[in-house]
Amino acid sequence: MNGFMEALQPYVWAFLVGGALCVIAQILIDKTKLTPARILVSYVVAGVILEGVGVYDFLVQFAGCGATTPLTGFGYLIARGVRHAVNERGLIGALTGGITAASAGIAAALVFGLLAALFFRGKTKN
Repeated sequence: MNGFMEALQPYVWAFLVGGALCVIAQILIDKTKLTPARILVSYVVAGVILEGVGVYDFLVQFAGCGATTPLTGFGYLIARGVRHAVNERGLIGALTGGITAASAGIAAALVFGLLAALFFRGKTKN
């Protein structure tokens, strides 16, 4: 039974950290006048900043997908890609590294967005 609990622990931490990030965003949506778009952009920027100061790597090691799946994880991925590309290619890497690192996620978002648009009909809010 002890081995089962050890195997389950990473999933629990991923759930708790990812859930906490989502709860914070929901509180910001409900209790402030910030638009959801501004909150989403703030999350991406927060991920970039936290990666820049070296904090987000610890969070990723601790929570795994609970830290890389939310939008803060997208900012982390972009910042990490830029850092890697700058180390490899110099200043031009600042322009290419983020897109290269996030290309799989961007492509998946485009494909699944297209599929959703083909099979579902959007409705306007009243």
